[in-house]
Amino acid sequence: MADYIGIHGGKVQNFSTNPPAPIEGQVWYNETTGTIKYFTSNPAGAWASGGNLNTARDQTTGAGTQTTGLCFGGGPPVDDETESYNGSTWTEVNDLNTARRALTGAGADNTAALAFGGTTGSNTGVTETWNGTNWTETADLNSARNFAGSGAGTNTAALMAGGATADDGGPPILANAETWNGTSWTEVGDLNTARRTIAGGGIVTSAIFAGGDTGSTVGIAESWNGSAWSEVADLTTTRRRAAGAGTSNTAALIFGGYISANSALTETWNGTSWTEVADMSTARQLLGAAGASITAALAFGGGDSVATEEWTSPTTSTKTVDTD
Repeated sequence: MADYIGIHGGKVQNFSTNPPAPIEGQVWYNETTGTIKYFTSNPAGAWASGGNLNTARDQTTGAGTQTTGLCFGGGPPVDDETESYNGSTWTEVNDLNTARRALTGAGADNTAALAFGGTTGSNTGVTETWNGTNWTETADLNSARNFAGSGAGTNTAALMAGGATADDGGPPILANAETWNGTSWTEVGDLNTARRTIAGGGIVTSAIFAGGDTGSTVGIAESWNGSAWSEVADLTTTRRRAAGAGTSNTAALIFGGYISANSALTETWNGTSWTEVADMSTARQLLGAAGASITAALAFGGGDSVATEEWTSPTTSTKTVDTD
């Protein structure tokens, strides 16, 4: 009969604790716990449960990172509540000055964010900045809108595009884009395809926006280089009302949304193509997101949910072997 070393090529070693830097597939015996353990990794990444929001909400948005996230606005019907995330728990902080849903957000962390657009029952271009304590109203968007494309960037340098001008999110649907410089909004080059409920990520000079709807759901993706939009490869799965995160027009993550029902699908973008990776645990649409990285992101709310999920790529874990 073959022994372990013959099959795997390595000895099962004894450790008083787990080894400090195990390799993929390594098995060992932990003398302290009296258990056999092994190490596994998932280079494609995975979602894990995070702390629940205090207030369930739909049509919400967010800013920040996986460990310094911010959720604000939403509905129904309209919500002004803001919550801050520390990597495990959401805490209610000071409200938006203007309660609204279907708004867009941007920001580096939970101390510096930007909220803009949305609907209060009437379409709005209101913009507010967050300093970690309070929201302050600043210059409005040039074109009031809701369900606009994901806000890429920070509270001093942001990008948004698309959206709808009717209070209910209906037509007309916009193609125009605007950039924020910390003081005012400036109209820049239009999307090639007008649409609403787009997802994406990046920064003010390098971003990718994908999916959404023109009246019909589309998988169109467009890359922004700081001056113009270029159509690139479509999403693997056409969808609308998803959320996104990313660092640039060569590294982005799209998750959730609506196909013919709520979706849990996640796709990554490498600058050339989209790849399906691990699904979220909870399928949902019109959710909020935080994360300037495709290796660490946050998904929350959507469909009147309090659920939060944390994306990590690659993921690693130590497993205990059941010997009973």
